[in-house]
Amino acid sequence: MPDPLASPPDPVASPPALEVDRLSFSYGRNPVLDCVSLRVEAGEFVALAGPNGSGKSTLVRAVLGLTRPSAGDVRLFGEKVDGLTSRWRIGYVPQRPPLLEGVAVTVAEAVASGRVARRGWRRRLRAADHEEVDHALASVALSDLAGAKLAELSGGQQQRAFIARALVNRPDLLVLDEPVAGVDAGSQESFRASLVHMVRDHRTAVLLVSHELGAVADDLDRLLVLRRGRVVFDGPPAELTATGVNLGVHREDLPLWLEGIG
Repeated sequence: MPDPLASPPDPVASPPALEVDRLSFSYGRNPVLDCVSLRVEAGEFVALAGPNGSGKSTLVRAVLGLTRPSAGDVRLFGEKVDGLTSRWRIGYVPQRPPLLEGVAVTVAEAVASGRVARRGWRRRLRAADHEEVDHALASVALSDLAGAKLAELSGGQQQRAFIARALVNRPDLLVLDEPVAGVDAGSQESFRASLVHMVRDHRTAVLLVSHELGAVADDLDRLLVLRRGRVVFDGPPAELTATGVNLGVHREDLPLWLEGIG
C-alpha cells in the first residue's frame, strides 16, 4: 500500500510553448541566422527587437514552419514544428496582411474564419464561436465595424481585424510580427490590454516582434535583441532601460541604441 505520509509526486513539467535550438539559416552563402536558441514558456510575454536585416522575419518564418532551417530545431509545445497537427493553437499576425481587393467578406466573417480553422469546414459555427468572435472584435475596438466589408477598411483597421482573427481561438502561442504598425494609439492600448489578459488569465505565450515597445514595455517578461543573426541580449527589459535605452523609440531611432548592444 502507498505510504499516506509520503509527499505527492512532483507534477510533470509542461514543455515550453516554443523552443528554438541552435537554429541557423542562410540564403546561399549569406548567413541570416547563426545558431539562435531561445525559449518561450507558457504564460510568458516576450518581445523580439532588432534592426532591419537582423533576421527577425526569417526567425518568425522558421518558428511557424514556413522556412526550413539550414541547421537546428524548432519545437512547439514539445513537438517538432513540421509535425504539429493542432495548428489552431498558434495565432499569427504577419507584418504585411495579404491584399484584400475583391474579397467581399465582412470584418466579422474574416475573424470567424479563425474559428473555422479550428472546428473544421464541415462544422457550422455555434453560439460559443460567435461569442469568441465578438470578444476578439472588442479587444481591438472593431465591434462597431463588424458588418463592414473588410476590403473597404483602412490599412490600420484591416490590421486590427487580422489581430482579432489571431486572438479568436485564444491560442496557446501568439506570434505577432509588427502587429500594430499603422494602428492608432487608442487601439494599441486595447490590444495591449487583450494581450495582458491572455497572458495572465489564459497562460498564452506571446512572441511579439516590434520596433516600438512603449505600449507593452511594463508588461514584458523578457526582451530578446537579434543582431546580425545572433541573439545579443536576452533578459528583463529593465536591464536595458536602466542604461537609458528607450523601448518606445521609433523605427528610425532603433538601430542607434542597438549598435551599442553585443
